[in-house]
Amino acid sequence: MRRLSHPNIVGLHEVMATKTKIFFAMEFVKGGELFNKISKHGRLSEDLSRRYFQQLISAVGYCHARGVYHRDLKPENLLIDENGNLKVSDFGLSALTDHVRPDGLLHTLCGTPAYVAPEILSKKGYDGAKVDVWSCGIVLFVLAAGFLPFNDPNLMNMYKKIYKGTYRCPRWMSQDLKRFISRLLDINPETRITIDEILKDPWFVKGGLKTIKFHDEVDLDNGAVKGKEDGGGGESEAVKSLNAFDLISFSSGLDLSGLFDGCSNSVGEPERFLSEKSPEKLAEEVEEFAKVEKLRVNKKKEEFEFEMEGQNGKFTIGIYISRLNDLLVVVEARRRGGEVDCYKEMWNDKLRLQLIRVTDQTPNASI
Repeated sequence: MRRLSHPNIVGLHEVMATKTKIFFAMEFVKGGELFNKISKHGRLSEDLSRRYFQQLISAVGYCHARGVYHRDLKPENLLIDENGNLKVSDFGLSALTDHVRPDGLLHTLCGTPAYVAPEILSKKGYDGAKVDVWSCGIVLFVLAAGFLPFNDPNLMNMYKKIYKGTYRCPRWMSQDLKRFISRLLDINPETRITIDEILKDPWFVKGGLKTIKFHDEVDLDNGAVKGKEDGGGGESEAVKSLNAFDLISFSSGLDLSGLFDGCSNSVGEPERFLSEKSPEKLAEEVEEFAKVEKLRVNKKKEEFEFEMEGQNGKFTIGIYISRLNDLLVVVEARRRGGEVDCYKEMWNDKLRLQLIRVTDQTPNASI
């Protein structure tokens, strides 16, 4: 969710953690679930169904452009704000492009039974974007019909209907909507309609359509992320955003970081401080410092992770620069080996002070 900033996605403001609890500070969406709206009023008008579906596709297409696949889209996970706009929530089953296996597919069996795509049931792997499109098709059917296209008290019978694509549209649906739903609920993922094709479909664009934005740019005035149609432009994706497990590991006596960031071979407690400067600027300072001190630098897989070795192997320091939130960055040093005195001299007396000086001479809080 830290990757996502979109008007139709519930915003994540902050993550906080103690040793026993993880807290998410999220955008408050006052209108409740779309599911409750359907339960109360029954089916929605075709125009209102279209409006919600346009907002859903705007959010889902944006997620896919950012390498995020929701995998549990359903009316219970779609919220309505005080202005009547849809907000996608509950990314608990989401996957990233990092989770794709060498065959180019995802393999985790997940989702809500009535909304899962047939290729998930086949257990041969699936494309995250294509299964999200299928689930969007189920959502649209429910909005316009007031009931599920595939439903049966017996779960296996329901799965058979999904696998065969056996459903019936109610008589009140327009022919254009029936045709559109048939493309969304195509049991063959190779011929199923794509997001780009959805944006051009006559039923989808009927009555006018606001521009849908799938990419980000950074607002240089206030550091906020805003939508942009023609692709990219934000802070480098290689900047690591800290998750709740990283934050928990900051608590003394409970260090889980070895499970997540590959730093389990460090010696002694890590040392950290906060900075208001960008990861790029801090990384530049680290590399400049190493050059001046004639230290050997190995850049890790992540763009903002370094390992420095000096004085003929007398010490090795790992430097990790991580994004904490929109304003603050954590700089962490770990002694990876060598003499303690050499490490302290190089980190405490030199590099740390230099990095602090970079931050506008404001005192930096240690963590």
